[in-house]
Amino acid sequence: MSLYLNYYYFCVHIIYKIHKILGNMVVIGIDLGGTKINGAVFDSVGNRLYQSTYLLKKRKGSEVGQLVIELIRELLPTTASSIIQAIGICVPGISDMKTGCVWAPNIPGWENYPLQKEVEDFLDNPNIRVEIAGDRSCYILGEIWKGAARGVDDALFISVGTGIGIGILANGRILEGHAGISGAAGWLALDMKYEADYEQYGCFEGNASGSGIARCAQRLLSENTLLSKRSMLQNYPVENITAHEVFNALAKNDPLAVHVIDRAIQLWGMAAANLVSLFNPEIIVWGGGVFGPAAQFLDQIYEEACRWAQPVAIRQVRFEISRLDGNAGLFGAGRLALMSK
Repeated sequence: MSLYLNYYYFCVHIIYKIHKILGNMVVIGIDLGGTKINGAVFDSVGNRLYQSTYLLKKRKGSEVGQLVIELIRELLPTTASSIIQAIGICVPGISDMKTGCVWAPNIPGWENYPLQKEVEDFLDNPNIRVEIAGDRSCYILGEIWKGAARGVDDALFISVGTGIGIGILANGRILEGHAGISGAAGWLALDMKYEADYEQYGCFEGNASGSGIARCAQRLLSENTLLSKRSMLQNYPVENITAHEVFNALAKNDPLAVHVIDRAIQLWGMAAANLVSLFNPEIIVWGGGVFGPAAQFLDQIYEEACRWAQPVAIRQVRFEISRLDGNAGLFGAGRLALMSK
C-alpha cells in the first residue's frame, strides 16, 4: 500500500474516531446515475468527510452491483466500519421497499435487481442499515437538507435531464406512491394530440427533457421545412444532435432552436402550473442537466405557469434553481441514511 493511502486511511480513521467520541452519527450516501456513481461519508449535519466517484463505463447487470460494492469498500475502511451506522443509496429509477429490488431503465439488466440483498450480504453486519430510494425522492431530500428548500414542509424538485422526474414533499413527508412510482412526471399529458413516441417517453418528457429536446430538433430537421433549411443545425449529422447543440444554436438565435426551446418553456410552465394547483408547494426547485442552460428561462417559465395555475397558489410559490451543483441525489442519499436510524 502506498504512503499516500496509508496516510489517507490514518486521517479517515482519526476523523471517524473524533465523530464517535462526540457522539456524531456517521453515514454513507451513494448516488447511482446512468453514467457514474458518487459516494460520500457524511456526518449528522451534512459535512462530507470524504467523497469518491467511479464511472460505469458501459457496465451492466451485476457489474454495476459490484461497482457499488467497490465504492462502499472504499468509503468503509475496515478500521472504521464499526461506526458507520447506515448507508443510503439513490438509484435512477424505482426502488421496491418491500423486496429491496431496483428497476433502473438506464442500466441494462436492472429490471428487478436485488441491490439491497447484495449490499447487505457484503456488509454482513445487521447494525448497518441499508436504505434505497429512487432518485426523485433523494433529490427532494437533498434540497430540504442542504439545498434551496431548507426549512420547507411543502416542496417539489423538478429534475430535467435525460428524462423528467419530480420529488414531492407534502406536509413534511416524501410521497412515494403505492409502488414507489409517484413523480414519474415524464408521462404528464400536456397535449391533446397523442404521438407514438409518448408510449415510450411520455408527452412531457418526449418534448421537454434533454433527450426530448434533441428528438424534437431531429424530427424538424428530417421534415426538410423552411424552418430546418434556415437552421445551422442542418450542418450536423441529424443522429448526433443533442440538447447541447440545440442550446448552442439558440445562443445564436437559430430559428429552429428557438422554436424547440420555446415549446419546452411552454411545457415546463404548464407542468409547473398543474403541480402547483395539485400540491400547493411553497417552493419548486429546478435541477438536472438541462437546468444548466435552461436556468436563464426561469422567469419565463414562471410567467407561463401563471397563465395556467390556480391563481392564489401560483402567487405564493417561488421557483429556484438547485444550489447543490448536481449533488442533490448524493446529499439526499446521505439524508436517507440518517433518517433510517
